[in-house]
Amino acid sequence: MRAWQGLARFEDRGGSLRAWMYKIATNRCLTMLERRRRRELPADMGPGSPVTEAAWVEPYPDDRLGWVRELDPEARILAREGLELAFVAAVQHLPGRQRAALLLRQVLGFSARETAGFLDTSVAAVNSALQRARALLDGRLPGSTQQAVLRALGERPVRDLARRYAAAWESGDVEAIVAMLAEDARYSMPPLTAWYRGRPAIRAFLLDGPLRGRWRFVPATVNGQVAFGTYLWDDERAAHLPSGLDVLRLSGPRIAEVVSFLTADLPAFGLPARIP
Repeated sequence: MRAWQGLARFEDRGGSLRAWMYKIATNRCLTMLERRRRRELPADMGPGSPVTEAAWVEPYPDDRLGWVRELDPEARILAREGLELAFVAAVQHLPGRQRAALLLRQVLGFSARETAGFLDTSVAAVNSALQRARALLDGRLPGSTQQAVLRALGERPVRDLARRYAAAWESGDVEAIVAMLAEDARYSMPPLTAWYRGRPAIRAFLLDGPLRGRWRFVPATVNGQVAFGTYLWDDERAAHLPSGLDVLRLSGPRIAEVVSFLTADLPAFGLPARIP
């Protein structure tokens, strides 16, 4: 709305429409961040966090990322890394202007000079904010990204891992599921605050609850990561009904984290509303 209302002023001055739009969006976001609570994942919440007032990071459909596909290969990798859940959750801990500098420079590929123009500051200040942001993220980001795993393993092994994971759930094979996990894997289910770490804890949780039901898993791609729409059999309705959206983070050939978004709207991710 602000861009539309100010269009005449832009046309009088000329310049890049893309840069002008990003300046408006950046400043609007900085204003919103002053009032908005930090969004996290259950496993990332520190001691003493106000769980009763938690705001969770939410998944994002890959089919809305047409702009990423238009980038050159290197820029596409950087953009996809900036959409992964671990990165989005880690960025929540940055002050607003550091967050803006990081996203504009590292994810969206604007120059330091362009970013300084968006933030009404100097190139030196942008570079300093970017350096501080990267230092703060170092201790919060996992060792590798989904894009790095894809480059190292190739798409076929990743697809095979996803196929075996879905088959293990559908057959109720807890040992097969656990065997695909990293030793220190994490499993969380926003909006529930409980989460589990390590193979023994996740195995006990699965046996105690989820694997008592009959499942269907439908593959998807969410936040640039392997994901599944999960459907639990309902005897009364004689169908598999939506139960959540599972987003996987890989570490090498194993699954390092599963975030199961229990209230996700599966049709919004191109997934069926039910499976007869």
